[in-house]
Amino acid sequence: MRHAARTTGMDRGRCSALMKATASGPSPAPPRRIGTPRDPGADLSRVPWGWDLRALRAVEGIRAATAFALVILAHEWLGRPALLYMAMATFFTCLCDVGGPIRFRVPALLAFTLLGAATWAGFGLLREAGLAVVLPLAFAGLFCLGFSRVWGPGATVVGNILAIVLIIAANQPLSGQEALEIGGMFLAGGLWATLLTMVVWRLHPYRPARTAVAECWRRLATLAADQRRLLQAGEASTAVWDAHSRAHRRAVREEIEHARVIVLDLVNMRGRLSLRGSQALLRLEACDQIFGSLIALSDLLEGMRDPARLRAAETLLRVVRPMLVVLADAIETDVAVRPPVLDRAAGRALAAAQGDPLLRPLAEAIIERLRIAARLSTPGGYLPGGPVGAAQAQPWRERVLGPLRANLTWQSAILRHALRIAVIGAPSLALTLDYGAQFAHWLPITVVVTLQPFFAVTWQRALERIGGTVLGGLVGALLAYFVRAPLELAAVLFPLCALAFGARQVSFTAWIAGITPVVVVLMELIHPGHSSWEVAALRALFTLAGGLLAVIGCLLLWPSWEPGRMRRERRAALAAHADYAGAVLSEIIGETPFGGAEAARRAAGMATNNLEASITRALQEPRGSRRPEVSRAILVDSILRRIAGRLSALRHDPAARMALTAVEGAAWRSWITASLRGLAEGEGPVPPRPAPPLEAALLDPLARIARQIELLEGALRRPAAEAA
Repeated sequence: MRHAARTTGMDRGRCSALMKATASGPSPAPPRRIGTPRDPGADLSRVPWGWDLRALRAVEGIRAATAFALVILAHEWLGRPALLYMAMATFFTCLCDVGGPIRFRVPALLAFTLLGAATWAGFGLLREAGLAVVLPLAFAGLFCLGFSRVWGPGATVVGNILAIVLIIAANQPLSGQEALEIGGMFLAGGLWATLLTMVVWRLHPYRPARTAVAECWRRLATLAADQRRLLQAGEASTAVWDAHSRAHRRAVREEIEHARVIVLDLVNMRGRLSLRGSQALLRLEACDQIFGSLIALSDLLEGMRDPARLRAAETLLRVVRPMLVVLADAIETDVAVRPPVLDRAAGRALAAAQGDPLLRPLAEAIIERLRIAARLSTPGGYLPGGPVGAAQAQPWRERVLGPLRANLTWQSAILRHALRIAVIGAPSLALTLDYGAQFAHWLPITVVVTLQPFFAVTWQRALERIGGTVLGGLVGALLAYFVRAPLELAAVLFPLCALAFGARQVSFTAWIAGITPVVVVLMELIHPGHSSWEVAALRALFTLAGGLLAVIGCLLLWPSWEPGRMRRERRAALAAHADYAGAVLSEIIGETPFGGAEAARRAAGMATNNLEASITRALQEPRGSRRPEVSRAILVDSILRRIAGRLSALRHDPAARMALTAVEGAAWRSWITASLRGLAEGEGPVPPRPAPPLEAALLDPLARIARQIELLEGALRRPAAEAA
């Protein structure tokens, strides 16, 4: 079947918007906002717990709500109490579905269904045997479920939900017949949710990939808009441009890597590259290459005083930004942009940079990739339908056993985290079993789902969970107070579930605030004698206590402080930039073809992002901002961003390819890579610079990189105690 992009009336509207935008005047400064996990912003000290409304997934929310609410309505109509357990299993199974390829989701959901049924029935039967039997098994179970995060985010979610099932089951003694019935209902609920989401109501298989790739292009548009804003404001401060690069480069790289995982998973699922798969990969690669060109443009413009070049760059960005937005919309909705309109806008962009020898190659590289993405072209030799090749997955034994072997050491933060969950979770479970309160199980549940391997993430999760619980509890109590009839309560669960599951990726606070009303209304159905305000208050109280226990436990039990990991991330970032510098200079002197440094550029960007994530966690720890190691890491991060920008600018400088001799290039390559690797390993002083290049045009860019390396040496050799 031939897949062709549709051209509709929407296309004409977008093209008209493109023409107006490219001719528009200055754009206002963007409003200040709180960072989100996917877009953390420039300030590494701020916790990224803002709400990302673009992550709202209405259809997924309606699908999960349908699966859950239909079982609840069946319970109300038929009057079968066992259907409530089927509803809970359906609810939990929908929680375990984190998206991605079906070939990974189905095994996870089926495994949860089987293990959940066995856990509920088994611990319900064992409850009568007493705490001496239940607690050791609960300890072992919580440890194994906490350790399951070695297999990635999907396994982490399944492990957390199974831990919740374990805690609820341990609070409910069952006879043999009851255990059999509840286990059967749990199986039925899990299979019903799996059938609905994976077979009956499958979302468009390519839509997640298109959406992810489109979001990458929108991030590029935001980056270009902020570059233009800085030009219009006349910003020449290094600190301002550092903040710009830290915020936008980090967000774009995270978005590109997120989209790459989704697209390659889709390709692997199908085994061969279809036309849609090849288009997604091509557009993603074009986006990444434009990203490199915009990084080079940032380096060129930072501190620039030439009025003519600033005007040309401002015009280029004014034209390119709406082109990026229009292409993002076209990719997401599968609507093509008419080539003549795009060509006219591209002509304006090229004309703006035509007279500048440094801007012109950057403009040409950006426009070339924009045209490729817009026309859905494939470069020569790239045949849709061919074998996947490098995207092949690892054998299942290696996927399962490899992470286990790597983390069976006390140095593993995940191993210590799993033991911490068991040591805190099992006693808190024993306390609730002995206490006997009907809703006391929320205490150990909060402990288990709040604890994280890192202290900074644990206390952030505790605050978000407490705040979301209080907000959602108030909403749920009000609903349960005014809606009394059982059928009406069951009907109210549908929009509540749809909102909660749809906002699942918006933020953790939004998710907890959305799911708490569901719990309150569900408890009103199951235990109609209880006041909804009592249920909300008890949930808030036990959540507060569980959050405090989690934070205190993370502080006292084998804490994994961030500075040690931050030093490792710093060394990895220095080594990655050494590889990037070597790849760029090898390109320039002709030892490798142009494009050979793309993988090294990507690795350097990811390494810097990892360093910044580690710095953020370190700043949230006690005394984090006062540790000299943290200040040193922030300086290293800024310098590496500048080095990466100057390497990108050097790549796109045609004069460098013509002027730098092989001998000069090899000498500078050896010096830069040896210096960065030496700094990464903590070895002796940086060796003297090589002889300056004969061409004066090359002296400034290479000297700027050299000055940054020497500044790095001064920062890393500065006498200061390494804080543990």
